[in-house]
Amino acid sequence: MFTAVRVLHSPAFAVSLLEAAGLAVAAVVAFPLGPWVEHRAKRPVMVGMNLICFLAMVSVPLAHLLGVLTYGQLLVVSVLSGAASIVFTAASGAYLKHLVDKNHLLVANGRFEGTSWVATAAGPPLGGALIGLLGPVVTVAADALSSLLSALGILRIRGGDVATARDAGTRVRAVDSLGGWRFIVRDGVLRRLYLNSVAVSGLIMATSPLLAVLLLGQYHFPAWQYGLAFGIPSLGGFVGARLSARLGARYGRHRVMIVSGWLRSIFPLGLAFTHPGVPGLLTVIVVEGLLITCMGIFNPISATERLQRTPADRAAQVLTAWSVSSRLAQATLMAVWGVLATLTSPLTAITVSGALLLATPLLLPRRADMPDPADALPVAG
Repeated sequence: MFTAVRVLHSPAFAVSLLEAAGLAVAAVVAFPLGPWVEHRAKRPVMVGMNLICFLAMVSVPLAHLLGVLTYGQLLVVSVLSGAASIVFTAASGAYLKHLVDKNHLLVANGRFEGTSWVATAAGPPLGGALIGLLGPVVTVAADALSSLLSALGILRIRGGDVATARDAGTRVRAVDSLGGWRFIVRDGVLRRLYLNSVAVSGLIMATSPLLAVLLLGQYHFPAWQYGLAFGIPSLGGFVGARLSARLGARYGRHRVMIVSGWLRSIFPLGLAFTHPGVPGLLTVIVVEGLLITCMGIFNPISATERLQRTPADRAAQVLTAWSVSSRLAQATLMAVWGVLATLTSPLTAITVSGALLLATPLLLPRRADMPDPADALPVAG
């Protein structure tokens, strides 16, 4: 996205289309792969997806060096890396369910969430500094290297693997991928979590390219300030993730989910007050910090509930269906918000998204459907 704004000087609609097309096509490509992942050992799948991401992303700096980098190539890279990410998420979730006892899933998910936010906190400031020194294309090469390091880390995991057995002579059919959606729809709690997740992620991600255009293009934030604007708030995600299990054990998972779910729907509206200069930078940092802290609390509880309600032989299909739906919703809303930003302004489109997010907590599970039998879950130290 940064490359599209700073290297190719793409307008708001083109940047939104880049993100939207990549997400949508990636989701379509990944759609039939849920059953395929279910019947494969998960670690080789995860390694393979990391390698696909590495090869796709490293092609960007190579093409730039040769003077042949185009908007079309960025679209292809977005599709490949997006599809690989969906498959990786499905495989890693199923593998986590295999490795971790169900009573420790919330702690494990909290630690994964915290680690993810630490990486996000370090990534934007470091990336912004590298962009300022070396340019956005070189930074993409560093990002590609992270996928390679991830693959090497997965190869070092010790222990067994998991793959759902299937009858000899049977073949995986595309229609089997619908099994994940059927399971989600039949479970009342999963259905509501799913609808809430798709709506929230879609509305938040719809503004991501618009924020880049607003801050980098219209307000002319330096790369390092743009990095700080999204790096510092991610520390709140780490704090929230570390608190998630403790809060769930003390107050009940459902109550914590509802409170954090409501709060994460309120804070994004604060981005409507983003202006140029230091006040605008501080506004983004504070708003994103509050939002991401709530996400850090909410996400491990939601992920734990999803895994605990999903049988081991359906985990990859459910996670694939979940990711595909989220990506398609994000792609659709990014395209719509790109048009809205073109007709109005990026800031107006961001404000509309914040207003619509206020209704999303109504989709969260009801307490009667989600008792807390495991309130005494182990607490992360």
